[in-house]
Amino acid sequence: MGHSAPKIATIDGIADEIAGVLGASLIETVDHADELSFTVARDDLVSALTALRDRAQYQQLMEIAGVDYPERPDRFEVCYHLLSVTRNHRVRVKVSTDEDTPVPSVTGIWPVAGWLEREVFDMYGVVFSGNTDLRRILTDYGFKGHPQRKDFPLTGYVELRYSEEDKRVVYEPVKLAQDFRSFDFMSPWEGAQYVLPGDEKAPAAPGAPTPAPAPPPPAAAAPASAPTVDKPKVTEKPADTGAGEPANTEAEKKSARAPRKPKAETATGEGAAVPEAPKRTRTPKTPGGDA
Repeated sequence: MGHSAPKIATIDGIADEIAGVLGASLIETVDHADELSFTVARDDLVSALTALRDRAQYQQLMEIAGVDYPERPDRFEVCYHLLSVTRNHRVRVKVSTDEDTPVPSVTGIWPVAGWLEREVFDMYGVVFSGNTDLRRILTDYGFKGHPQRKDFPLTGYVELRYSEEDKRVVYEPVKLAQDFRSFDFMSPWEGAQYVLPGDEKAPAAPGAPTPAPAPPPPAAAAPASAPTVDKPKVTEKPADTGAGEPANTEAEKKSARAPRKPKAETATGEGAAVPEAPKRTRTPKTPGGDA
């Protein structure tokens, strides 16, 4: 059974062809896992995408995605995913920017880019020059911060709830209920310094304490011999209850008062059971009656 994703054709020499189309605006080409990525100059983005649409037959803009690399001077990458319907092929075009430098909008090439650019702006804070409706699209009104940035906390800064007193939704600062909110993910035997509640005044140990050696296991005790019983307890008769003499006496009285079942009658001798005569079967009448 084939893969559920649609099959994308691999075109020989397509990387060199697109590099020729992009010209001097091309910075880097990456060909990995049958996927082509082209990094172009930020100021040449509109002309590069226009050339790919008109000269390389990449007619459709499928997605605009943001990526955050906080360690880079230009920490954000904006990725444009293009599809060629006639060639059955996809490429990725990328530009880099920082928090303050805007990226040229491509809404003049593909109007659908307006929605996609708003999403990147909302999640990462990348500004697009030329987008006339650059508003948040996924977060709430008045939201502060950009949730997809790597330095944005997973718990967020505020949380909302419905207030019965105010009869409306209110925002409150996030309050973490757990006592320990800072985890270093280090084994305590590797030197992690933990300060437990109540130990703030105790001198800090140079490292984790060495565990005490485990005590040797106790010697196995000899198996105890079975106790001797003068008279084993049996319950062969109704009077042998095993619950003491008063219970045995009461059980014997009940057994004496109970009616006894008659002995089974033998096949011979006096008082032998007479076998029951077989029932007479009735012969069905023939049609027409007797002659």
